[in-house]
Parts: sequence; C-alpha cells; structure tokens
Amino acid sequence: MFEVFKTRLTRLGAQSTWLAASIGAVLLYLSGAVLLGIHWSQPAEQSSVDDILASTAPSDKKQTIGSATVGTLIFITDKLLEKPGGYLTNDVTPPGFWLDNMPNWEFGALVQARDLARALRKDLSRSQSQSTEDADLVIAEPALNYDSQKWFPSAEASYKKAVKSLQSYQIRLATPGENAQVYARADNLRNYLADVETRLGSLSQRLSASVGQARFNTDLAGNSAANQSTPAVLERVIKTPWMKIDDVFFEARGSIWALLHILRAVERDFGAVLDNKNARVSLKQVIRELEATQQTVWSPIILNGSGFGIFANHSLVMASYIARAHSAISDLRTLLAQG
Repeated sequence: MFEVFKTRLTRLGAQSTWLAASIGAVLLYLSGAVLLGIHWSQPAEQSSVDDILASTAPSDKKQTIGSATVGTLIFITDKLLEKPGGYLTNDVTPPGFWLDNMPNWEFGALVQARDLARALRKDLSRSQSQSTEDADLVIAEPALNYDSQKWFPSAEASYKKAVKSLQSYQIRLATPGENAQVYARADNLRNYLADVETRLGSLSQRLSASVGQARFNTDLAGNSAANQSTPAVLERVIKTPWMKIDDVFFEARGSIWALLHILRAVERDFGAVLDNKNARVSLKQVIRELEATQQTVWSPIILNGSGFGIFANHSLVMASYIARAHSAISDLRTLLAQG
C-alpha cells in the first residue's frame, strides 16, 4: 500500500514539474512576443532626400530630373519590406498576427506609393496624352496594387517585383538614349497634387469623425443640373466606430510619413517649376504642416476625448494638421495654374 502511494506521489510530482515547465515556457514565449511586437510597432524614421538617393540611385550614374522622386518611391516600398519585422499586414503567425497599428501604418504608406506610381505611369513619364507608357512603369504600378493582405502568393513578392522595375526605370532615367523620362512640368505636378489633395481631404474627414459629426449632404452643391445614382438623405451623422479610431489614426500617420518623403523629392525634382511660379515656399509650408503629424505620441493608447472635453482627442489634432496642409495644397495648385 505504501509503495503504491509513493509511486502516485512520484508521478504527481513529475506531472507538476512538466506542468510548471510548460506554463513557464508559454509565459516566456508570450513575454518575448509582446516585447518583439512593441519593437516591430515602432514607425520608421524620416530620411533626407540625399540619404535616399545615396541608398537607391546607381553610384555610377548621374542624378537627373526624376531621380529623387523615383528613388523615394523605391525607398518607401523597400522600407515597408525591410523595416524591423518586415511587412506585417499579411502575417499569419504571432506576434505579427496580433498587431494592428503597424499594418494600418503600412497600408497608409502603401496607398501613397500606389498614388505616386500611378502618377508616374499616367502623367510624369509621358510628354503628351498620346505618348506611350514606360515599359517598367507598366510592370511596377499594378505590382504595387496587389492585394496587401495576400499571404500566398505573397504581397511581398509582388512589391519586390515593383521595386525591381522601378530600379530599372531609375537607371534608364540617367542613361542617355534609353527613352525614359520624368517631365517636370507645372501641369504634371498639378495633376499629382490633385490626387494628394483628395487623399488628405478623405483622411481629415475620417479623423474628424472620431467624435461623430452631423453633416449636410453637399455632394451636388454648385450645379443645379447635377444628379446621382441613388437618392441620399439631406443630413446624416457620421462617426468612426470606437474599435476603428486607432486604425484610422495610424493609417493617417503612415500615409503622411510616406507623403513627406515624396513632397521633399518633388521639391528637388520640380525646383525650377516651383521657383518659376514663386511657389517653393508654399510647398515648404505644406511640408511643415505635415511634419507636425509625425510627433511622438506619448499616450500608450489613442485617446478619443470630446472636442472640448477633459481628455485629449489625438484624431482631431491629427485632422487639424492635415486640414491645414490640404488647404495649402489647394493654394499651391492655384499658383501652379497661373501663368
């Protein structure tokens, strides 16, 4: 009887040891995953145009018009793939699977990269409406528009394909006789800035909706003959769901991070056009307004206080900076349209 009891105690002790070891291993894994997730969730630092060119432009080629803009598009796409943790949006394993702030940041930056790739293919690389599209941009633009959440075939493979085509295009820009161009003209820049303006307007409205807004329907304002597909209510309340507020905030942060790099490159490549229109200072003001959106968020969570309440509303602060930049871009486009 004593031997049986002793055997059972031994077995229970062994089971307890294995259980404690298993629990310890799980806790150690979870702690490591949390710390790794925090590290991976840190946004990328800003880089200067010179640093971007040093890392992307071919060292044996002379920098020319378009080198900065195309190099910046390569840099943004590369950063999405090569930053700590790599590209997280399509991760199916922890800790990337648990994270949501960084995937939203990635999507915001990716949208700006897509807009620039489309502008390069549609306007900036073409001298006239009947000119042919550049062969490398025909590959790069749809490759960047691949489903950002696709795991297999992976989004990363498609974006690497875009980078390879953009690198080829950048080399050809600096090689005489290769028939690759970026045309730094006022009308081209205005067309691209029109896309930027609408993108910022959308972000500003979505951020402002964090507290809920009653809005009149102004979709058909300014044209008495205008119509739309289906009737719409005259007034409605728009409010971002509570669980989506931080998603919109970090998407805006990522979008502006990428846009800042692009606008600095635009200032480099379109400098003569901006000076001719006396518009360089206007672009600098846009950049300054947007730089304020990249300040450190000291709160561990994105707060959603009411407009004049006790607690801060980070979304409204971000919306304020973006709205001012949106207005400044509208003024800049007006300057570029003048003779």
